[in-house]
Amino acid sequence: MLGMCRGRRKFVAASLALIFIPALTWLYLSSANFTVKPLPLSPLDPQSSVLIGAVAEHQDLELRPRDVEEHNHVLRREISLPPRVPTHSSHHSNSRHGNQLHTHSTEEGTGDSEAKKGAASGNSSDCVPQPVVNKCETIHIAIVCAGYNASRDVVTLVKSVLFHRRNPLHFHFITDSIARKILADLFHTWMVPAVHVNFYDADELKSEVSWIPNKHYSGIYGLMKLVLTKTLPSDLQKVIVLDTDITFATDIAELWVVFHKFKGQQVLGLVENQSDWYLGNLWKNHRPWPALGRGFNTGVILLLLDRLRKLKWEQMWRLTAERELMSMLSTSLADQDIFNAVIKQNPFLVHQLPCFWNVQLSDHTRSEKCYKDVSDLKVIHWNSPKKLRVKNKHVEFFRNLYLTFLEYDGNLLRRELFGCPSETDHNSENLQKTLSELDEDDPCYEFRRERFTVHRTHVYFLHYEYEPALDNTDVTLVAQLSMDRLQMLEAICKHWEGPISLALYLSDAEAQQFLRYAQGSEVLMSRSNVGYHIVYKEGQFYPVNLLRNVAMGQVNTPYMFLSDIDFLPMYGLYEYLRKSVVQLDMANTKKALVVPAFETLRYRLSFPKSKAELLSQLDMGTLFTFRYHVWTKGHAPTDFAKWRTATTPYRVQWEADFEPYVMVRRESPEYDRRFVGFGWNKVAHIMELDAQEYEFVVLPNAYMIHMPHAPSFDITKFRSNKQYRACLKTLKEEFQQNMSRRYGFAALKYMTVDNNS
Repeated sequence: MLGMCRGRRKFVAASLALIFIPALTWLYLSSANFTVKPLPLSPLDPQSSVLIGAVAEHQDLELRPRDVEEHNHVLRREISLPPRVPTHSSHHSNSRHGNQLHTHSTEEGTGDSEAKKGAASGNSSDCVPQPVVNKCETIHIAIVCAGYNASRDVVTLVKSVLFHRRNPLHFHFITDSIARKILADLFHTWMVPAVHVNFYDADELKSEVSWIPNKHYSGIYGLMKLVLTKTLPSDLQKVIVLDTDITFATDIAELWVVFHKFKGQQVLGLVENQSDWYLGNLWKNHRPWPALGRGFNTGVILLLLDRLRKLKWEQMWRLTAERELMSMLSTSLADQDIFNAVIKQNPFLVHQLPCFWNVQLSDHTRSEKCYKDVSDLKVIHWNSPKKLRVKNKHVEFFRNLYLTFLEYDGNLLRRELFGCPSETDHNSENLQKTLSELDEDDPCYEFRRERFTVHRTHVYFLHYEYEPALDNTDVTLVAQLSMDRLQMLEAICKHWEGPISLALYLSDAEAQQFLRYAQGSEVLMSRSNVGYHIVYKEGQFYPVNLLRNVAMGQVNTPYMFLSDIDFLPMYGLYEYLRKSVVQLDMANTKKALVVPAFETLRYRLSFPKSKAELLSQLDMGTLFTFRYHVWTKGHAPTDFAKWRTATTPYRVQWEADFEPYVMVRRESPEYDRRFVGFGWNKVAHIMELDAQEYEFVVLPNAYMIHMPHAPSFDITKFRSNKQYRACLKTLKEEFQQNMSRRYGFAALKYMTVDNNS
C-alpha cells in the first residue's frame, strides 16, 4: 500500500519536473536574442543530417512542453476532485486539509486482511485515502500507575510520547496517593505546553475489582483497566490505554488514527499476544484462561468508551469473570485474562491491531516474527517482571532505545505546539510576565532570572516508607547535594538513623546513575526512611536554596534539622534532638536549636564518639571550629569557648553573617531563592528566623563535623569572578531592604550592621 502511494508521489514529482525544465527551455529558445550556434560536426556524419536533426530537436522541444502542460492539466483536474472515500463510515476523514497531520497507514506491512484485499484487487495504481488526525485534536491517554517504581517508569513512557508527539495530549492517571503526589508535582514543574493531566483515585475503585482473586505481580492495580468506562469522564468518547512499561518509537497520533478503522461493533483495539501463553503449551498442566486463538495483550488498548457503555461493558465483563472464576479460581494475568474471556465469547468486539503497536518482550515472546527492520517498530512493551533483564534475540537494541528516553533531557520536551490554541496556563503566563519585566542588560540578569526558573522536580524518586513517632518529637535531617557529593550518603545514613529528606540536583542521565548507585548499595537499600527528591538541572547556577526548599517541603515530621551534605552528625544526634524537643518545650516556643559545627582537613578521621573525645581532637589540631581559618564570623556567635564547658543549653544573640546549622519546626520560613551558588544563602535564612523572633539556643552536647572535599564549582566562581561577587552584594542589599519593609522598625538593624560578606 505504501509502495503504491510512494509511486504516485514520485510520478507527480516527475511530472512537475517535466513541466518546469522544458518550460524554461521553451522560454529560452523563444527569446528574441536567441541565436543558434553551429553544432560541432562529427567526422562520421554529413553536415546536412546534423542540421536536420537540430531542426527536428527544436520542433520536439516546442511540442513537448505543450504535451506536458496538457497532461498536467488533466492531473490538476483529477487532484482537485474530492478523494474517493470508502462507503463505510469508519473511514471518513476530516476535510480541513489545512489543519491536518497526515499519518502513515497503520496496516503497512502487516499482511492483514484489508491490505491483502487491496493488493488482490489489482488496484495497484490507485492510492487509498488514509485516515488523518486533526493537527490540533487532543489525544487522550489513560494509564494506571501506583507506587514509587511505577511512577518512575511512567516518566520514561511519557518522555517517549512527548518526544514524537505533534498533538495536544490529555493524560488520565488512575493512581494511588503515592503516584498522585509524585506525578502531580512532576507535571506541575515540567510545564509542558498543550499537555493536560487528570488524576483518579484508585483507592475508590478497589471495591470494583477486589473480589477478583489475582496472582499478577501488579496486584489489584492490574485489574483497574476493567473499570475505565466508569472511571473516566462520561463525555470522553475514546482513549488509548497504556501500561507503564511501554516505550513509543513513533508519534502516538498514528495510533489514535486507527480508531477510524473500527467497523461494526468493534470497540477494543488490541494486538495479538506474542507468546504461547493462551495456547496452554508452555509447561505441563499449564491451564490459561479461555482466549481467541493466541489471545490478545492488553499493554496497549484502544477503547471506544461511548460504544462500550452502550454495550453495558460493566455487566459484560463482570458476568464473564464470575463464570470463569468458578473453574479458574483466580486470574494469572489480571485484566488481560478477563478481556480475553470476554472476546472469546464476543469476537466481534475486537479490532486487531498490527503487531508493531505492541512488540512484547516477555520471556516466551515470539515478537521477532512481527518486525523485519527498525522502521517497523512503533511500540515496545517490557511485559515481563524482569523488565530490561529479559532475554530476547534483539534485546540490546530495544534496551538502548529505552535508555535513550530514560536519560533524555526532559527540559527539551517543553517545546510549543505552534498553530494550536491551548488553554490559558495562568502560572506560565505570570512567569512569562515576570521574566519579561527583568532587564536583560542588567549585569545581574542571570542571577535574577534564576530566582524564577521552574525546575522539573521528581519527588520520592525511590521507595519511601516512614510514619513519624506518635510523641510529636520526630526530626528529619534535611540536606541537598549534586553528583559530586554522592559518596557522603552512606556515611550520613550510618550516623543518622532517623528520617532524611534529600534534594539532588541532577541531569536525567545522572539521575539514572544515582539510581544504579543507590540500588547497588546495601546501606541505602536497607533504609526506607530516606526521601530522595530529584530536581533536574537547568540554568548555569546551582539553585542551593531551591533545593533546600524542595527537601523541606517533603518533611513529614514536626521538626527538621537543616544540615548540609558534607557534614556528618555525631552518633546519636537524632535521639538527642528528640529529647531536646521536650526539654526545651519546642512545641510551644519559637526556638532554633544550634548544633555546633566543626571541621577536619583529614580524609580519614577517627570520628569522635563523645564530646570529650572531640575536645581532645580539637586541642590536638585534628579538628577545628568550622571555617575558623576563612570565615570566623559565620559561627562565632555560637561561642565555642562557652560550649567547651557548657552542660546545659544556652541562648546566643544573632550577629551579622551568622549561619549556624539549626533544628526548627517544620513551619519555619523557606530559604530565599534569589541566592544561588555560593554566598549568603544560609545567612539570609538565619536573618529571617531572627526577624521572626526565633530564639537561638546552643545545644551543649551536640556537634557535627564537616568532611573535606574538593572545592565546588560555585565557590571557585565566587573567588575568581569579580562580577559574581558584585551581584551577590547587590542581591544582599536588596534582601535587606525587603526585610526592612516586611518586618518594619525591628529589621532596621539588618541595614545598619556591617555585613561584609
